[in-house]
Amino acid sequence: MIKALYLLYQIVFALPVMIVVTIIVALFTMIGSIFNDRFWGYWPGMIWGRLFYLLFFIPIHVHGKENIKKGQSYVVAANHQSYWDAFLMYGFLGIKFKWVMKKELGKIPFVGWACYMAGHIFIERSSRLKSMESIRKAESKLKDGMSVVIFPEGTRTPDGKMGRFKRGAFMISQELNLPILPVTIDGNYDVMSRHAWHVTWHPVHMTIHEPIMPRTDIGTTEQEQTLAMNQTAQQVSDIIQRTLDKGY
Repeated sequence: MIKALYLLYQIVFALPVMIVVTIIVALFTMIGSIFNDRFWGYWPGMIWGRLFYLLFFIPIHVHGKENIKKGQSYVVAANHQSYWDAFLMYGFLGIKFKWVMKKELGKIPFVGWACYMAGHIFIERSSRLKSMESIRKAESKLKDGMSVVIFPEGTRTPDGKMGRFKRGAFMISQELNLPILPVTIDGNYDVMSRHAWHVTWHPVHMTIHEPIMPRTDIGTTEQEQTLAMNQTAQQVSDIIQRTLDKGY
């Protein structure tokens, strides 16, 4: 009975409200970012993210905020369980950031347009050279505490298990000399998996781990650099997986 009422509440109230809120937030972000994308590219999204969890009564538990140093820019690398990961990062990470996202996402009405106006970083994934050009164009934004957030798996998990981490986040960290901030998301897959069409009530935990500094022992050849990035990717993946295995 409770599940049926919760589903009815989603359809009749929560979902329509969030569609309207999403459009309003996108419009404020697009207009405000013309004047100041550091402010308008973050604060409306933070309110938007928190409202999603509030309206659906999803409890959030954040661990490890003491690992964030004020004024430091990071490459935030998190596992990807659900569409809800975006709401979680916006609403509860607690630092200003730009998304690193596929170029195709910029075509999504309102949300994609707002991301473009807010100065988020769109990656052309067809080649490493084009990806690096996008990153270098964004380098000037990533200072004074402005970070980037990327999901190294590249897509949401189809089965709840964490996928292999790609090198993109770690390439950005090395190229821009920024520490990696590993973040574990646990619970969003149960809230709304890739195959679900409605929300299921479930607590969500976000764990912010100690930063990992860029390596200084990398050789100059492409092979040595690729090996080092793969090793860092595996290190971050292992940190997140251990937290998922431990559970709450």
